[in-house]
Amino acid sequence: MRTYIIRRVAQMIPVFLGIMFILFLLLQLAPGGPSNMLMDPRMTVEQKEELAEKYGENKPFYEKFFNWIVDAAQGNFGNSITHKKPVTAVINDFIGNTFLLSSLSLLVGLLIGVPLGIVSATRQYSAVDYAATVFALIGVSLPAFFFALLLLKAFAVDLALFPIFGLADPLLRKADWLTRTLDKAHHLVLPVTVLGMTQAASFMRYTRSSMLEVIRQDYVRTARAKGLKEKVVIYKHAFRNAMIPIITLLGFSIPGLLSGALMTETIFSLPGLGKASVEAVSQRNFPLVLGINAMLSIVTLFAALIADLLYAAADPRIRYD
Repeated sequence: MRTYIIRRVAQMIPVFLGIMFILFLLLQLAPGGPSNMLMDPRMTVEQKEELAEKYGENKPFYEKFFNWIVDAAQGNFGNSITHKKPVTAVINDFIGNTFLLSSLSLLVGLLIGVPLGIVSATRQYSAVDYAATVFALIGVSLPAFFFALLLLKAFAVDLALFPIFGLADPLLRKADWLTRTLDKAHHLVLPVTVLGMTQAASFMRYTRSSMLEVIRQDYVRTARAKGLKEKVVIYKHAFRNAMIPIITLLGFSIPGLLSGALMTETIFSLPGLGKASVEAVSQRNFPLVLGINAMLSIVTLFAALIADLLYAAADPRIRYD
């Protein structure tokens, strides 16, 4: 197992370099640059060239990329142009909120989607199955931004049950810990619902299709013939063997939630990495864009590794010796 992990981590390095090379190239091909956002129309040509030189825009592409990789390997992702501090510090300021939103959404998706998929598969063609299938189709088809706007209109504007934007009430900054925690939870209800329901729909579909395939296997019929309880047959024998596709989806969901929070955080105006990355793109804050995407790339690669390791835990026949 240790050898496999070391080999996989070694394989991640060229993949990460390839991802960052493509992203770096796309940013270089994009019109404008960091210096364009800071230029004064009254600047002379010499002053504009000096500003471009300050941000390294006059250097060849390969030299800029090589310098960025060398600095990134040392933990230096540059300085955020608009925040006036290191990119790592900016990411550290926002990652907590994004992680909280993504974790709660994933938890909601698992707690709703997986049990619903199991019930739907074991009661195929029943009213529950049809209702769950309709829910999954709506959840997968409905765009997250449109769903978010519907919830805002219904529950924040019309009924005024939840805040329209933000993650905390500024009037409660000096309140006790419990009050501030409940206030943050109140602000997170709608964003978590948007991301959580989308995840629940995906988990429900994968769980249902995987369970339908497994419960028709001979060993499941044999377990029933031996007189085992239906719950033991479903949850101990069938569900464990149906977990492989669910683990695969889980591996893709972890980085997908971080990137999916981009639109949700923007709509609900939540101070997270998603909103920060949208602002960084519009402000040509390329160091921050590169830093955030580098972090997302690393999370994606390690999520795939964790999914592979979970395969062995779910199915004893899988070995990485």
